[in-house]
Amino acid sequence: MTRTRLALAMTAGAGALLAAGAAQAASCEDLAKATFKDATITSAKPYAAGDGVEIGVFGIPPLPTMKAFCRVEATLKPTPKSNVKVEVWLPDAGEWNGRFMATGNGGYGGSLGQPRLAMRPSLHKGYVTAGTDLGHSGDGSTGEDASWALNQPELIADFGHRANHVTAVFAKAVTAAYYGKGPNYSYFHGCSDGGREALMEAQRYPDDFDGIVAGAPANAWPRLMTSMAWSWKSAHADAASRIPDAKLPAIQAAALASCDKLDGVADGVIEDPRRCRFDPATIQCKDGDKDDCLTAPQVVALKALYQGPRDASGKPLFPGYPAGGEAVPNAWTLWVSGEKAQHPSFARSFYRNMVYSDAAWDFPANFDLGKALADTTKTVGPTLASDNPDMSAFAKSGGKLILFHGWADAAISPYATIEYYDAVRSKMTPAKADGFSRLFMAPGVSHCLGGPGPNSFDMLQSVVDWVEKGQAPEQVLATKYDNDYAALLDMPGANVVRTRPLCAWPKVATWDGKGSTDEAASFSCKVPAAK
Repeated sequence: MTRTRLALAMTAGAGALLAAGAAQAASCEDLAKATFKDATITSAKPYAAGDGVEIGVFGIPPLPTMKAFCRVEATLKPTPKSNVKVEVWLPDAGEWNGRFMATGNGGYGGSLGQPRLAMRPSLHKGYVTAGTDLGHSGDGSTGEDASWALNQPELIADFGHRANHVTAVFAKAVTAAYYGKGPNYSYFHGCSDGGREALMEAQRYPDDFDGIVAGAPANAWPRLMTSMAWSWKSAHADAASRIPDAKLPAIQAAALASCDKLDGVADGVIEDPRRCRFDPATIQCKDGDKDDCLTAPQVVALKALYQGPRDASGKPLFPGYPAGGEAVPNAWTLWVSGEKAQHPSFARSFYRNMVYSDAAWDFPANFDLGKALADTTKTVGPTLASDNPDMSAFAKSGGKLILFHGWADAAISPYATIEYYDAVRSKMTPAKADGFSRLFMAPGVSHCLGGPGPNSFDMLQSVVDWVEKGQAPEQVLATKYDNDYAALLDMPGANVVRTRPLCAWPKVATWDGKGSTDEAASFSCKVPAAK
């Protein structure tokens, strides 16, 4: 396959390690001595099954691995200013499934913490897996800081697209050196900025991967950053209109009372928020300001958040947020309405360091959204945005793409992913788009993970089955556990609460009218009635 030949072409000096037909062509220690183009291996260390691996995410202790593996750490320098840190984890030859899976990062990257979280369960399934810090270092706590990008166009390019590409090429070459052959199939899985990275791979480097999963993608980067700036302007600049966290439960309860039963099941989740017509004015305070109601300015602010930002002429710049997930933990409080909401800090750091190249820049009182979007599109849009609807090169290469987005996402509007998918179908025709792409919307799921809905699902296996067996996914089983984070960390202690099918867009899961509403078998995927 061309994807494997590209990787082998990068190898310069590792040929002595290759031994066709051998069970394992090299030891882990041998890899430390190998040389690869524009790469320096800093460590190659074997781990036994059960050994703890430091993840590098605050609050998460070292986690045990279920399989023995070789952990390769390296620095890649595709340009003199580049400093791309990568890790490649290779299971023992007898455990390798013949596949390679690269994982995306999140936020502005800057550490390998988030990639390692995804690499570990993939290793357990037998994949060679890899991740990158996207070419710069941070403290790994939030990924909100873009100060590394100030006057550094090459580092922005590494973050924007190049780091994942060179990581893929390097990882495939290391795989060939270790096993004596490259991977049979290659996959990429990412969410949030990792979703943007996933689509960037498909658009810029269509031969890198056979199958790609892009979750909650931040792919419309200029418009997304403008939206985050607007979030500050609408929710924080005016004290009278700011919605305190204490009012979010009342808002969510009113939205659910209005819309939860539209799907025939009262389960605390709105299955299809597009059909919800919740009016914030219905909970406007009538007798003083209280936590269970909204003042008139707060009603206006909430309606604006549902609608999304518009420029001075009223033109929509980015979609707003669906109703029904306002009080979900780590949702609106974390991203939109909280005292330390991350939208403004993300946007501020972005404009300071990538757009206006001024470390002292801050939002002016007369911040012009339209001008900010134009400035962003001109300066870094081509490097960071991966919202090109023309996916013909990826489709022609035989690639398969799965998009997914949680309906309770407060970081990136789920409507934006629907817009992008519709744009792909419009650009390429629905028939051609159906030949290589699917979209799944996940009710009650927050930003990439968590939320009251069934939030655990295996999109990677779905794209593998599509690539290798020709089985296009029409539904994916989703599970709600009583301990979401045990399930996320691939640890014991999670019991099933509910299962539900996620349906290929535009179908939604519809209760058959009989059977338990906690069992996926009681639901069918159907196109909803007209709104």
